[in-house]
Formats: sequence, C-alpha cells, structure tokens
Amino acid sequence: MQQQPGQSGQQNMMMEPPQVLSTKDQLYLSDMLNWNLIAAKKANFYAGQCNDNDIKSACQRVAQMHEKHYQTFLSQLQQHTQ
Repeated sequence: MQQQPGQSGQQNMMMEPPQVLSTKDQLYLSDMLNWNLIAAKKANFYAGQCNDNDIKSACQRVAQMHEKHYQTFLSQLQQHTQ
C-alpha cells in the first residue's frame, strides 16, 4: 500500500489526554465514584468484623486504596465542572 502525500507512516499519538470531558466521560466518572465509595465502605465494614489482625489490616488497606481512587475521580470531576 502506498502512502498518501503528507503522511509520514507514523500515526500521531497524543502524549496527554485532552482537557475536555464529554457528558459520557462525566457519567462514567460518576459511576466510578459510586463503585469506589461502595467498595471502601464494604472494606471498612469487613475490617470492623475481622478478628484476625492480618485480614483486618488487609481490609483497611483495601479501603484506603478505594478512598484514594474516590478522591482522584472526585477531583477530576470537580476540575471539569467548574
């Protein structure tokens, strides 16, 4: 296949995502917020129910991870809705 004039053979790749969120993107981020909030709540609940300290600690780490993800998604949504 021959290349058209002006084409270099390499595809243009974005180095960073665009600074625009579509409505669909915002809805998906909102869903991800909900999923992470629920996961964090469940992990905290299970940590409170555990008698084994190792399992309790693992559940607490899982809850912290989901809380961190929640904050990341929330900041992304807030950035683009202002």
